[in-house]
Amino acid sequence: MDSISEARRHIANAKEILSEKAKKEDGRYQDKKYVKMAGHTAYTGVLLALDILLGNKKKSTRKSVEWYRSELSNRDKKISGSFADVYDVLHLSMGYDGLSNAKIAAMGLQEAEKIISWVEQRLAVA
Repeated sequence: MDSISEARRHIANAKEILSEKAKKEDGRYQDKKYVKMAGHTAYTGVLLALDILLGNKKKSTRKSVEWYRSELSNRDKKISGSFADVYDVLHLSMGYDGLSNAKIAAMGLQEAEKIISWVEQRLAVA
């Protein structure tokens, strides 16, 4: 399975976790455990896609969010902004805090899909 398909599968899994397990009521998720799981899953999908495009320049250590921000800001300022949103919403707010607002979670997932599509377009040109 290629990395773009794998990244998209992560986003689909995150959506499935939210819709089937996080118990949405009145625009808010009720179960933080599953919100956290979905946030981490979706963020991982974004990183998988970015890693295929940006390469693995730091093989021995994990790449920092600053590394991703720097690499993306050198390539495309708009996508760099999307990455900042994804990091804040999916990784921090959902993944660690268990954000309950479904509209904000949906925006984070939409930005994640935007980044994955952006990577896919760049790979098609290369």
